[in-house]
Amino acid sequence: MAACVRRFRQMPGAQSLMDRRVAPLLVDPQQFQHLPAGSLGRAYADLIQRLGLNPSFYRIRPVESEAEWLTQRIASTHDLHHLVTGFGTRRDGEHGVLAITSAQIGFPAFKVITRFGLMANLWMNPLVFARLHRAHAHGLRIAQGAHCLTAVEWESGWERPLSDWRQSLGITEPADGCSYGLNPGSVRPQEGTVAGATGVDRVFF
Repeated sequence: MAACVRRFRQMPGAQSLMDRRVAPLLVDPQQFQHLPAGSLGRAYADLIQRLGLNPSFYRIRPVESEAEWLTQRIASTHDLHHLVTGFGTRRDGEHGVLAITSAQIGFPAFKVITRFGLMANLWMNPLVFARLHRAHAHGLRIAQGAHCLTAVEWESGWERPLSDWRQSLGITEPADGCSYGLNPGSVRPQEGTVAGATGVDRVFF
């Protein structure tokens, strides 16, 4: 975890967030309903309500170290990462989001979950492995080209369009329309997609 904190601090914007101990992300979906359609805040509120997520699921505790602060920040912004990257909340979509945080800052818990999930299913359930691997590879692709999502101060722009956020963060291939995306099948399949998959599942492996 110490190595993760050091790596996080090297990301643009991260040192300021950590030094200021920016509070965990706490939102009230009802307060975002007045924001313009397509804005980050409105889209997040709609996602929370549509999927029945609990915005207060992560219990907030006092933090005494940088590692505790970072862990709490990651936990409280996790669902927002789903929205911004387009990954769904089922098993494979979760795998894709965890892969991003794991690749960008080496968060230990997510490294263990993603690696164990792939290794276990490689032998036990090859079909599940294929789905997890597609989402994992997509997540790695986003992680390599995008700004560090954990280092973003989302609170500074709830009214900004989600599309603007994605563009500024370098998320050029969100997973929305993939079978593991938030809106599977919303994008018309194109050449090079995985046979039998719903939506656009580009072959990343």
